[in-house]
Amino acid sequence: MKIYTRAGDDGTTGLYFGGRVAKSSEPVEVNGAVDEAQAALGWARSLSETGSRLDELLITLERDLWVLMAEVATLAANRHKLVAEKSLVTNEMIERLEHEIDSLSSEIEMPKEFVVPGENRLSAALDVARTVIRRAERVAVSYPLENSLVTPYLNRLSDLAWTMARWAEGPNHRTARVHN
Repeated sequence: MKIYTRAGDDGTTGLYFGGRVAKSSEPVEVNGAVDEAQAALGWARSLSETGSRLDELLITLERDLWVLMAEVATLAANRHKLVAEKSLVTNEMIERLEHEIDSLSSEIEMPKEFVVPGENRLSAALDVARTVIRRAERVAVSYPLENSLVTPYLNRLSDLAWTMARWAEGPNHRTARVHN
């Protein structure tokens, strides 16, 4: 099988369950931003210890983003074909993110001031992932899907990325003092 198909040479791309749209269309822009977020999470995962709690969590999050991208890449006429947690974001997926935020937060003292990113490579990569996820969220807001949890999922995911970065810093995180 070849990696190229030439089907997109006309500036269009295929959607989940069929149909084609311009590569500059809103769902493709959303999925492009989410694809970048997934890659940023993968970069962070590459810096975590294989098989560690963080490694396993990041793999799960990367797979969740496949679900999210499938939902975004589905025409409104085909949304009835989406399957919960396989191609449709669910409340349970968001609740899992909240559980992870609460769990990690309970293990560390949360900063009370602005954080200076870069305490270590892993936390810095997670902070980059957080900013990329936030951008994906901003792009997703411009493409509202009816009865969709894409935006709330991305919002909670960015919160989790921030929390994971603080957790990865350990007890010695640096904060910035705000001077007036």
